[in-house]
Amino acid sequence: MAGSVLGPTSLSRRLGLLDAVVVGLGSMMGAGVFAAFGPAARSAGSALLLGLAVAAVVAYCNATSSARLAALYPESGGTYVYGRRRLGDFWGYLAGWGFVVGKTSSCAAMALTVGVYLAPGHPWLSRVLAVAAVVALTVLSYHGIQKTAWLTRLVVVLTLLTLALVVSAALLAAPARPGALALFPDGFSAADLHGVLQASGLLFFAFAGYARIATLGEEVRDPQRTIPRAIPLALGITLVIYAVVAVSALLAVGPDGLAAAGAPLRAVVEAGSWAAAAPLVQAGAAVAALGSLLALVLGVSRTTLAMARDRHLPAGLAAVHPRHQVPHRAELAVAAVVVVLVCAVDLREAIGFSSFAVLAYYAVANASAATLGPDEGRPPRVVPVLGLLGCLVLAFTLPMGSVVAGAGVLVVGALVRLVRRRTVATG
Repeated sequence: MAGSVLGPTSLSRRLGLLDAVVVGLGSMMGAGVFAAFGPAARSAGSALLLGLAVAAVVAYCNATSSARLAALYPESGGTYVYGRRRLGDFWGYLAGWGFVVGKTSSCAAMALTVGVYLAPGHPWLSRVLAVAAVVALTVLSYHGIQKTAWLTRLVVVLTLLTLALVVSAALLAAPARPGALALFPDGFSAADLHGVLQASGLLFFAFAGYARIATLGEEVRDPQRTIPRAIPLALGITLVIYAVVAVSALLAVGPDGLAAAGAPLRAVVEAGSWAAAAPLVQAGAAVAALGSLLALVLGVSRTTLAMARDRHLPAGLAAVHPRHQVPHRAELAVAAVVVVLVCAVDLREAIGFSSFAVLAYYAVANASAATLGPDEGRPPRVVPVLGLLGCLVLAFTLPMGSVVAGAGVLVVGALVRLVRRRTVATG
């Protein structure tokens, strides 16, 4: 009877290696690369390059841990599933809660980014466009994962072309500033260390999309082979591109120029003789934000599906569309919450607590991977340990407001679970 009400609850495996890599690239190379270098430069100056390296190391550890776990548990839900299987129900639930809440806020932030780039200086119009973006991408996702993968592929190509334009303008048309690459021009200090770590936490936000591959584990063909290959491939490609863009941007406008710019990569193009191409960068950033929004909706809806299956969220959200084979109720619920946030809340500061929640999510992933045995494909022990410590350090070096908000979200989640368990026990 329950099955007839909720419909089928299994997803179809339709994504190959290329599709999985593209989903990861579309998640990582989104709006973050167009915005993250400004805040990172304010925290660390030219040493944002070192911050990028630290973020990449932590991301690599997280990617390796996530890949091994995803191959062992190829189910929708990502670290929510791994935490429950390896550490216990509470830790899996907390990871899932942090992911859903943090990434739902990120969805709204990406939607607002689309609106801001398409209608700069027109706040109401930008919000209308943001809502339209959420509705359009939800309709697309509702009609099947294969259509989503094809659109993501197009977004990745357009994003790469935009970044190629930025790099070319920086290297060929802007006056070079070789001294801008000096990491610590006035000598190294404890404040510099804190700045580098804070920049790493901010830049990590732009790397976080590789887990989207793991959360789609139930829709990937041959997941034991595909996922462990797709995650490091997507991460490695993204790191190389980010490093090239960061060096080019520093050479073109210097750390102070990056720190002062609201749209850092547009400022890079405007600094030289190719300033007329700046609107192309603006359009490319909007497309990239659309790609990030699409990938975020995919990841949040799949984790919502997994949590609903386990009754941590309303059971009706576990339904899978009989024709399109997508978690349609979860997608519609996520879209509805995002639309409300877009209309009602200024989310410029929400990215910080979203980053905190995501780092907590990956901390659970690394702790889960540390429990794997040799016969379960355990990575070298140093990988999950370094990843766990890295996530905790980066989380608590974020701006204090972000730390307080992020920790508060996790505490609220724990209290919600406690109340639900007591209600079920007494019911």
